[in-house]
Amino acid sequence: MTAVTTPAVESPRSATWHAFRREPLGVFAGAILIVLILVAAAAPLLAPYPASYGVDVLRPPGADYWFGTDALGRDVYASVVWGSRQSLLVAFAASAIAIVIGTLLAVVGAYLRWLDKIISVLVDLVLSLPVLPLMILTAALVGPSTGTIIAVVAAFSWPEVTRIVRSQALTVVGLPYVDAARLMTTSPVWIIGRHVLPAVTPVIVVSVVVTASRAVLSAAGLAFLGLGDPNTWSWGRILYEAQQSGAMSSSWWLTLFPSAAILLLVLSATCLSIAYNDARNPRSRKR
Repeated sequence: MTAVTTPAVESPRSATWHAFRREPLGVFAGAILIVLILVAAAAPLLAPYPASYGVDVLRPPGADYWFGTDALGRDVYASVVWGSRQSLLVAFAASAIAIVIGTLLAVVGAYLRWLDKIISVLVDLVLSLPVLPLMILTAALVGPSTGTIIAVVAAFSWPEVTRIVRSQALTVVGLPYVDAARLMTTSPVWIIGRHVLPAVTPVIVVSVVVTASRAVLSAAGLAFLGLGDPNTWSWGRILYEAQQSGAMSSSWWLTLFPSAAILLLVLSATCLSIAYNDARNPRSRKR
């Protein structure tokens, strides 16, 4: 009598990982993000901290200065390398705060339907506000600093996270196994933490990447308007000082390299989120 062997069932996490590895665009985007993170972490090893001024003013890119120099003779390469720390810090810190607030409101509102109406009105209200003028006004009133930029960006980013996670959480709350969990316990905290949050985790992962890319753009925009931290280098500050010195139009390298860094970060984060979303979708894997 021969034994019948059943094929092993692949777990959803393993299936997602295998599908993601077959997405060259997603793998390439992830590699770029890793490189940017490594550049930020190893900034002291890659370039000295930018000096206050230098003798070589507005030198174009060459062997001595890879990215050229600015109107005060400072090395643009060093500014871009050290600016990656501030830009990534704001991106990850602001997105983390927005994700925590948005996810908490989304899952609690999806489980407690009477509270969902209040949260939905609040989300619609915040999303209807003119975000950029309010961010500029808030940053100008509070004062330029890293903490201010993180708080301002996070304060206007959580409603989008709430809307995305809420749509998935509403579906999960209506599933039979959540109804069965209500028969086992009356604790909403246990049900949300044990059943609802794990089910919406893939959506949260996508939201983290998308929110981080938007946070980079928002922080760079505020820094370009002179509302960034004046004591710390960032990609937006490089553009701001190029504009203030009047060399933005004549010295192309002052805008090319920080803008390219912002573009790389935003595009790689967006492509990574798209690839991950497709990889976790069973229908996309079958195609």
